Amino acid sequence: MKKNEDLLVVKDLKKHFKMGKTSTLKAIDGISFTIKKGETLGLVGESGCGKSTVGRTITQIYEPTSGEVIFDNEVLHTKQNKAVQQQKKRAMQMIFQDPYSSLNPRMTVMEIISEGLVIHSPELSRMEREEKVNELLELVGLSKKHSQRYPHEFSGGQRQRIGIARALAVEPQFIVADEPIAALDVSIQAQIVNLLKKLQEEKELTYLFIAHDLSMVKYISDRIAVMYLGKIVELTASDTLYEKPLHPYSRALLSAIPIPDPDMERSREQTILQGDVPSPIDIPSGCRFRTRCPNVMDVCSKIEPVYREAEPNHFVACHLYDETVMSREDAVALHDC
Repeated sequence: MKKNEDLLVVKDLKKHFKMGKTSTLKAIDGISFTIKKGETLGLVGESGCGKSTVGRTITQIYEPTSGEVIFDNEVLHTKQNKAVQQQKKRAMQMIFQDPYSSLNPRMTVMEIISEGLVIHSPELSRMEREEKVNELLELVGLSKKHSQRYPHEFSGGQRQRIGIARALAVEPQFIVADEPIAALDVSIQAQIVNLLKKLQEEKELTYLFIAHDLSMVKYISDRIAVMYLGKIVELTASDTLYEKPLHPYSRALLSAIPIPDPDMERSREQTILQGDVPSPIDIPSGCRFRTRCPNVMDVCSKIEPVYREAEPNHFVACHLYDETVMSREDAVALHDC
């Protein structure tokens, strides 16, 4: 695998949902990013910001309103022949948030995991499919004796392992993990994340890891994109985001992460965001974060900030880093306030 090559390229992607005759919900409203082969891109933000819609649009569950998704040099969501479309669907799989509702309760584990093999590998005999499922179960830390049981007989962590095995069955290149640990006990979350890291190394996988737990995202991600109300507002390397977040929203999210040291936790300054996230049906003019931003300026209500490279490999959409709006010195002073 050539790790410097882009596996996924997203260009100005939009996904809007019609809500009645006059309203439109802008779940994704023009985002662009790339993911390189073997990389994990973390996607974070509050509930309702559009993270899951990004994953579902990329994996062709949803049709985009506009924009492009290019996977392995092929443009998706076009009227291409069925063979190419099927091949790309096989190469892109998804692990869902709720490991119970995403598994058919009337199917055995064997049937659940082998379902993709029946569709994508019809040349395999029943015995070959069963052998493959047993191998996958052992790969994710379960036993082949579990293959004839039903989802309700397993714990949440075990059910998520079944979901991971199902995603791996068709040997994908790219996996969207849509909040895969959110519904699990804290004691189990680290086990699942460590399993995903192990599988990535062994299978040369590429991940889009969607979550709201920033501490876990830092652990698994090479780069992190911060999303707010349908837009990516900041994207940079994982360590850089935690050491030097630029966007006021990113700083607020990071300030909410608990610190194990009680003295440091008491002494540090937290950024408390005012108000609720605006509705994606009625997005504020200009900068969509301005209604909650501690650094809001007059220009923020009039002009939408441009998503730009403020520092090498550090992208942000904020007027604080637009030198036509304010000087670099003033931006630094506001950042340090």
